[in-house]
Amino acid sequence: MEINVIEQEKRTTQTSMGLKDVYTVYLVETRTKDGANKALGQESTSLWRRYSEFELLRNYLLVTYSHVVIPPLPEKRATIMWQQLSTVDNFDSEFIERRRTGLEGFLRRVANHHKLCQDKIFHGFLQDENGWKASVNATGFQAKQDSRLKSLNAAFRLKKPDKRFEDLKNYCTNLQSNITALLKLRAKLADRLYGIHKIHGNYGRVFSEWSGIEHEMGDGLQSAGHYMDSYKDYIDDFMAEEELIADQLKEYACFADAVRSVCSKQEMLQYEVEKAEELLASKTQLRDQLQGTAPTKTFSWRGLSSKVFGPETEQVKETKLRQVKDQIQEAEENVTRTQKEAEEFVEEALKEIDAFKKTKTADLKEIFINFSVLQIKIAKRGITTWTNTKECFEKM
Repeated sequence: MEINVIEQEKRTTQTSMGLKDVYTVYLVETRTKDGANKALGQESTSLWRRYSEFELLRNYLLVTYSHVVIPPLPEKRATIMWQQLSTVDNFDSEFIERRRTGLEGFLRRVANHHKLCQDKIFHGFLQDENGWKASVNATGFQAKQDSRLKSLNAAFRLKKPDKRFEDLKNYCTNLQSNITALLKLRAKLADRLYGIHKIHGNYGRVFSEWSGIEHEMGDGLQSAGHYMDSYKDYIDDFMAEEELIADQLKEYACFADAVRSVCSKQEMLQYEVEKAEELLASKTQLRDQLQGTAPTKTFSWRGLSSKVFGPETEQVKETKLRQVKDQIQEAEENVTRTQKEAEEFVEEALKEIDAFKKTKTADLKEIFINFSVLQIKIAKRGITTWTNTKECFEKM
């Protein structure tokens, strides 16, 4: 399928409290190619979506496909950009355009995934404008969502962490750190480069003013001034293009969080296995104590009760033993179930992570190449500008 977020629109509605709600909506257009995805039904659809609906879709995918590295969304709020320190807002036209591009990239990544592209809720996002939210909430995915506290608890209490996922978490931290450092360096260079190009406008102003008092040199100075003005204005388009490349790098910094989410789910499943195994071991020990094949604790409530009220009858012991054996059987089944669930998750997750790494390598390679080409492009523009300026001076 072909998915495009073709335009954006600012809207204002009245809330139930009489307040104005200002937000941006995006027009999502979907086309199926030669009936490639019959589940979508219609060959072409277009509808408006808010950013919050994109968030709802991603949250649903995170819970439903916890073993998949779910693509990140572009940032919701505008961060302080190098060229706009005091005027950044969520409705800035450049920011909205960049977010539109990011939302389009998110939908395309989901559509290109062999499992996610088959999901009915995803299909509804592309086709059902009015009833889609209700269908998402009807899945009950919110109840299955793991809390951050539960995730932290599993991470700290885990006794046998999987080294593969521990290494993966460390890799994600380093990847995010390197990308962040690269983006900071790029921002500093962009700020200086932008200032240098804008200062060239002063050359243009001086040359133009100077040409007014010269007869023989006037034309050459005037032409040189035009070249400087053009060079000054060119940097705006260049920086806009570079900002898009920077956003692609930011996406992979966010991808690191998506991979960590998979690791956290594995930790929680492993923690459930360990809890189940501990419960089984506890019940097994209790059975052995009741049968007299294992030593009892130095102090226990059972021993204290025996001294106060007298020893238990054989009938009571048999009843307790049957109950414990039933509990052991239940615990064994729970261990088998949790182990199977954890093993299946690990198998699927490792496949997804391998696929992510291959895509990441290809994408980052393309990003770095495009960034290099862009730097060469601006350098060549500078050489051309000064070459033309030199020719103007030679003709004087």
